[in-house]
Order: sequence, then structure tokens, then C-alpha cells
Amino acid sequence: MTLGAKYANARFLGSTSAFSHYRKKIAVANLFQKYGFPPSLVSFFLSRNPSILHSPLPQLHHSLTTLFSLRIPQNDIVSLLTTNPSLLHHSFHDALQSRLPQLQTRFPTLSPSTLLNLFLSSTKLHLDPLHLSPKLNALKTDFAFSDATVASVLEGFPDVVVTSENEIASVIDFLAEFGIPRDEIDLVVRSFPRVLALGVEQRLRPLFREIKELGFSNREMRREISRDPRILGMEIGELTRCLRLIESLKCRESIKERVIDSGLMRACFEVKLRVDCLCGYGLTRRDALKIIWKEPRVICYEVGDIERKVEFLVQRMKCSVECLAEVPKYLGVNFEKQIVARYSVVECLRGKGAIGFEIGLKDLVMPSRLRFYNLYVKPYPECEKIYGRFSGCGVQVKMKHPPGLWKLFKPQKFAERDEDVKNVRSFMESLV
Repeated sequence: MTLGAKYANARFLGSTSAFSHYRKKIAVANLFQKYGFPPSLVSFFLSRNPSILHSPLPQLHHSLTTLFSLRIPQNDIVSLLTTNPSLLHHSFHDALQSRLPQLQTRFPTLSPSTLLNLFLSSTKLHLDPLHLSPKLNALKTDFAFSDATVASVLEGFPDVVVTSENEIASVIDFLAEFGIPRDEIDLVVRSFPRVLALGVEQRLRPLFREIKELGFSNREMRREISRDPRILGMEIGELTRCLRLIESLKCRESIKERVIDSGLMRACFEVKLRVDCLCGYGLTRRDALKIIWKEPRVICYEVGDIERKVEFLVQRMKCSVECLAEVPKYLGVNFEKQIVARYSVVECLRGKGAIGFEIGLKDLVMPSRLRFYNLYVKPYPECEKIYGRFSGCGVQVKMKHPPGLWKLFKPQKFAERDEDVKNVRSFMESLV
């Protein structure tokens, strides 16, 4: 075989391998979507776990079928697989199928998702899950946790099986000394199981000291802990940074009133939640704080709305998350009325070839509604139904006042008399 023939054969084999890999990726993606994975999450999941593409397709199908046969909610399984892709390994499923009936017999009150978390954590720690009965009984008897709380702890903090009882007792005693009733401690642990992993001297006591130094009373602290126990998971110094940001906001007074409407301490925690949300998409903490400071309306939106905007920006608009640092206003405008409507107009014009230049995120968000309408909608009547605003096509404009109200403000007419006419004429003649 000549050198040219060998080179051509190698290129053919390489292209065939790449094609088969592409077909395998499509087949695996279709399989995950069939079992409820969102299309946007499938690509991210496969890029983070490329070894799944090397597993046989029937084996993946069998693993997913086994997981869904446990009658665990679909969203819970998707969340578990995202954080623990080892659940798809055939050796894990063989062990699970052999031990699951024994676990169900030993722990009849635990849900299938809780049992799966228990088996997963014990496998990671190389423990026998059947030997964890004393630990679970201690959570119920020694610490008086309810069955729902124990199940929540096993799902949210599986490492509790190797946490010493003294550490758990110190956390509970600290919360009780602070004034939280015993029944509320059960609710706190159920809502935020990872509180049991926080050391008293390393995290909780310095956090409470910081909160007091910022001027918050014990009553405010207890109220916010009962409202959302996740506030106990804040890092040392994080609450101070959030408070300084709120105090330095330069915005309309109405926006600031909405931000601190539920209390200053709650506002600080809301800032922390939004910073964590933005950091989860790849932004640095410094950039996230700067975005919120420039666009305080982000604090008024729910975290779910922010996630929807960021996912639309990355997946649909194909922009990087770093664009938010340049155009923070994107997170402060209405999603349906401004972002989706404007992007749909731009996509329509691009498809028709009416736009010969690139429209960036700043050009899409910054113009006022009327200016965007005059630039991109008014010259193209087919876009008026897409945009809706100012178009008048199928859109009913609400009147500011009810019909007929102008009659109430119509000046009263008086009958003209001859004497009045003479007086006016004489006055006008004197001016001439």
C-alpha cells in the first residue's frame, strides 16, 4: 500500500470514528431526554461526564429504568444524577438491586429517595448501610428528631452517618441556648440539614457575633432563622458585605423601599441568594456584587426569574455570562415584555435579511421602548404583532380615564347679556 493510500485510509477511519461518536452522543442525549432530562441540561451533563458516552446504550437504558422503577419523583432523579453520575454505573445498580429489599425491610418508614441517598453515601464511605440502624435510632431517640426530619437529613446531609453525636449535640444545644424552641429546632434541621455540619466554635458562634455587631437584635435573628434557616449557612463576613452594598445603593427611593420591605437582615440574605445564583453560572463573587449594586432591581426579582433570564441569555441568545457585567440592566427588566419580545423581533429581522449589522446585548436592552419600536418595529409592519408595544395591532390600549369624564371638567357656560358686550367693547377700544 502506498503512502497516499495509507493516509487516505487513516482519514477515512478517523472520520468514521468521529461520525460514530457523534451518533452515539445523539442517541445518549435522546435517551436522557426520554426520561425527563431538559435538553439544556443534557449537553452540560454529558460534557461534564464524558465517560458516560463509553457505556453501552442498553446498560444506560437498564440503569435509568431501574432508578425510575423505585417510584422516585422525576425531578429528584434528575437532581441526583446531576450530582452523582456514578448512579449509572452497572456495578452500583447490581449492588443496589441486591441490597434494596433488605434496606426496605430494615427501614420501612424511609422513602425510596431517602434509601437511595443512604445507600449512595454509605457506598462512598465504604460502610454497610444495614449497620446504620444505631445511628438513625440515635437521631430519633437522643435528639428527638421526627421521621420527616431524619429523612430530610439523610437526603440533604448524608454524611451525618459518620458525624459524631457530640458535634450534633453541640449544634442543637447552641441553638437552644440562643432561644430557639425545641420544636422549631426540628423544623430548622428539616429545612437546612447541613446546619449539623457547621461547627459551633468555627462557624455558628462567630456568625452570631458578627450579626450582633451589625446592630441586629436577637429577636430579629430568631425570626429570620425560623423564616429561612439557610441564613445559618452564610460565610463569616458575607452578611457585612451584603449590608454595606445595600447601604451604598444609589437608586430610586421606591426601589430601595421594596428591597428593605421585609427588613434589613432579610434584604442582606436576599442579596446573598442572588450572588450565589450568579456565581453558579460562572461569574466571580466580585462581579456578581457589582451587578447587583448597579442594578438593584435584581433583589426584587425571584431567584427563579434570574435563572430563567441567565439561561435565556446563554442558551438562546448565545452570549457569555460575562456580558452581564457590561449590561446589568438585562437582569432588571421584564423578561416576557422586554427581553423575549425584543429578541424575537431581532430574530425575525435577521431571518429576513433586514439587519446587516450585529445587534449586541446593549443594543437590545438599553433603548427605551419607544426608541426600539421606532428603530426596529415601525419600519417593518410584520414585526408589530411580535412586539405588541405601541403597535396597535391586536393590542387594546387602556385609557387613563373612563369615557365621559371630560364632561365633568367642562367649564360652565353663562348667557351673554348686552351690557356685558358693551363693557367688553369699551374695554378693547380703550386699549387701541
